[in-house]
Amino acid sequence: MTPEQEKEKEEKGEQEEQVLVLDAMKRYRNGEIWDFEDDMAVSDGHGGGENGVLLGLDGGTTSTVCICLPMVPSFSHSQLQSLPILARAVAGCSNHNSVGEIAARETLEQVMADALSKCGSKRSSVRAVCLAVSGVNHPTDQQRILNWLRDIFPSHVKLYVRNDAVAALASGTMGRLHGCVLIAGTGTIAYGFTEDGKEARAAGAGPVLGDWGSGYGIAAQALTAVVKAHDGRGPSTRLTNSILQALDLSSAEELIGWTYADPSWARIAALVPLVVSCAEAGDEVANKILLESVQELASSVKAVVERLGLSGQDGKDAFPLVMVGGVLEANRRWDIGKEVVNCISKYFPRVLPIRPKVEPAVGAAWLAWNFFMKDCYS
Repeated sequence: MTPEQEKEKEEKGEQEEQVLVLDAMKRYRNGEIWDFEDDMAVSDGHGGGENGVLLGLDGGTTSTVCICLPMVPSFSHSQLQSLPILARAVAGCSNHNSVGEIAARETLEQVMADALSKCGSKRSSVRAVCLAVSGVNHPTDQQRILNWLRDIFPSHVKLYVRNDAVAALASGTMGRLHGCVLIAGTGTIAYGFTEDGKEARAAGAGPVLGDWGSGYGIAAQALTAVVKAHDGRGPSTRLTNSILQALDLSSAEELIGWTYADPSWARIAALVPLVVSCAEAGDEVANKILLESVQELASSVKAVVERLGLSGQDGKDAFPLVMVGGVLEANRRWDIGKEVVNCISKYFPRVLPIRPKVEPAVGAAWLAWNFFMKDCYS
């Protein structure tokens, strides 16, 4: 077989695989997920009022959240915070790199249907949808999801697809895309925007390519430290007893089996509080892991800020740094988020740390409002 024939065969295989995915999704969409709309036949199905509703969705590796807000065109941007949440729905992982494309899309569609059902709205009442999903790393990812959404919603609905980091940024800036966001949960990513629309990102490549500083990265290093200590290749550590006791295991050998029985990212990342506890108790190995994670997270932010020039030519301009994710929550003496800010402040003294008061799904809904208003009045 010639190289040209091999390439043609490979492309044909990829096309056939995509057809199978789309067929499976069409069969799923023709199922029972939207049956609740039939029960609204006697009403107008406009739970958000005559102006309709907005959907904002934050989809990650651990969970997926959909928020439904009323569409109020007369509002100003500064009034967005006063929009009431009509409904909130939660589902599992929607990262296609983690669970596969079919499962991810099923989750996304189900959580949108649940939110609309809860607020008594039909798809026909939706004005705009902003899906902010982890794993959307390229324009082809965006276009694939947009095509799928277009099959679900009526043609009048405005559709927007972004990476989940964009919703996290918007949750701290009321939907404005300017500044930098650092997410450190199960995974990690730094994402930034300038006021003229330029954007840049760092990290966010997943655990295989080294999202060190993330919950998964911290916990994976801790598991490795336990194995090394058992082998005699590393120093002894409190992590051994702490992790084995928490997992109800009797030896480090059993830890290997536990890890590979279900190596899901969130399951591993759930061990982070144990690492923090050991560091607070004075364990040098755990402390080193957290210090390294701080450096990794700070370097991601630094890379984005410098590429976009967010701090100005002299490095002294102010810019917002939105901080999101369980790893960065300020609820322990060993405060990873605080240490990251201290590290970044050495490079950019006017950085403005923001810990959002709303969840990223609300930020996605605010983005839907901003995008919709811009499209309508531009």
